[in-house]
Amino acid sequence: MPQTFDFILAGGDLVNQDGRGVRDIGIVGDTISAIGDLSRASAAEIIDCRGLTILPGVIDTQVHFREPGPTHKEDLETGSRAAALGGVTAVFEMPNTNPLTTGEPELADKVARAKNRMHCDFAFWVGGTHDNVKDIPDLERLPGAAGVKVFMGSSTGSLLVEDDDGVARILGATRRRAAFHSEDEYRLNERKDLRVAGDPTSHHVWRDVTAALQCTQRLVRIAREKRAIIHVLHVSTAEEIEFLAGHKDVASVEVTPHHLTLSSDDYARLGTKLQMNPPVREPRHRARIWRGVAEGVADILGSDHAPHTLEEKAKPYPASPSGMTGVQTLVPCMLDHVAAGRLTLERFVDMTSAGPARLFGIARKGRVAVGYDADFTIVDLKRRETIRDSWIASRAGWTPYDGKVVTGWAVGTIVRGAKVMWEGDLTTPSRGAPVRFHASL
Repeated sequence: MPQTFDFILAGGDLVNQDGRGVRDIGIVGDTISAIGDLSRASAAEIIDCRGLTILPGVIDTQVHFREPGPTHKEDLETGSRAAALGGVTAVFEMPNTNPLTTGEPELADKVARAKNRMHCDFAFWVGGTHDNVKDIPDLERLPGAAGVKVFMGSSTGSLLVEDDDGVARILGATRRRAAFHSEDEYRLNERKDLRVAGDPTSHHVWRDVTAALQCTQRLVRIAREKRAIIHVLHVSTAEEIEFLAGHKDVASVEVTPHHLTLSSDDYARLGTKLQMNPPVREPRHRARIWRGVAEGVADILGSDHAPHTLEEKAKPYPASPSGMTGVQTLVPCMLDHVAAGRLTLERFVDMTSAGPARLFGIARKGRVAVGYDADFTIVDLKRRETIRDSWIASRAGWTPYDGKVVTGWAVGTIVRGAKVMWEGDLTTPSRGAPVRFHASL
């Protein structure tokens, strides 16, 4: 008897954890039901994917969507709209909101705000602080919790655990992989007078290589002492890549599109729009991070989407806030690197789907397999587009890549069997749900 599905993705080139080839994919409800030749099957809808490439749904594990708090910059709906339009099917959102996400009530409030309002699936990092250490074993296992995130250097928001004892106490309480913003707060405070008023190029002089490397070395030492596993976010220096290559048993590594695409040379063009924490640095760091990608030291990509309005970014440095949009441009920017030969498509898939699932214990996502969530990022690898501010759905309304011509574009975003985005239009009412994690965690 012929198989029957709700819909079939037909004739696409599937790039998966087990290789690449033209396959049909049958979906029933929110789940992948069959993979292979489904030419004799029937379905309520057949989506012709000939000439297109089907990827497992892209997962961005570092975004700041600002809600609750300064929602004039972003909220859960607008941020997830940007994600879906860019081909991202799930996000992990950060805890430096207002109020901070440091307890069960704040996490539950975020989950309630996000359900059936976000356009992609979601999980929320819980901020680790000096005050909530005793609650961490329970907090990191709550529904919708991505794990614990710690700021060792001050960035946007007021979460900060700068001391070794505080970090040790948190790592002594965690069982899941904890994520860290690794910049040495003590060195940042010592060097604040190196900031030059009106000169954003002094940002990476102030927040220098030593501030990043010194903190990462401290963090790895503490993780070893506490027999904990850690995740170092947005690694920005050649020296950290070299160091972390020797500590892959305890530390996973995230790199970002902006540290792989931009350099301090771009301050002349972008000014404070380039200002990030940790900073975009000299070209030698970008080159070594790329080598870290090629060598497998870098595990995953995260956008560190951190929107501010143009009015806020136009303030003279250092009054200007650090952060830029990124969730919507992650896929096109990285596919452009694929087109240029800097990255294989298989490596991109590993860093945006299989990798996040492996590191964080995500259930039913991260690959295209029977029984998994029907999450797909469908791309046209040959399509050339120009990224424009006018395309950006973030409430901030701008991108540092305005005017950049890219080769490779997301044409479809499917989340748990729902065609959320197709050819640049949102086509399904928002139905975002919490990402699930393996019960053994």
